[in-house]
Amino acid sequence: MVVESVLNSEDLDKTLARLVVAARKDGYSQGYAECSQHVNSSLEVDWDISKSATYGVNTGAELTALKTEFNNLQLPVMDLINVALQSDAHVAQLKEIFPDEGEDLA
Repeated sequence: MVVESVLNSEDLDKTLARLVVAARKDGYSQGYAECSQHVNSSLEVDWDISKSATYGVNTGAELTALKTEFNNLQLPVMDLINVALQSDAHVAQLKEIFPDEGEDLA
């Protein structure tokens, strides 16, 4: 139940999705730049890379910023868990946050 709450967090999901997209963009950008360098070198031409989708975009900075955001992500459910674990009655508080699906709460 606790793991599901963390993994199903909307904040985690959105941040991770943005991080994956940024990583792909940066990988594409770096790969495109490397490939164009090889083409320029082997064919002794000056291949125009200005048509690249990532031309002029600092994909590395965007990726670094999203990594930092991911590493500093604060999930509301984790705050509740931390508060409960500091209590003497931590089991009871955790059961309030994550009731057992089989228990009747009435």
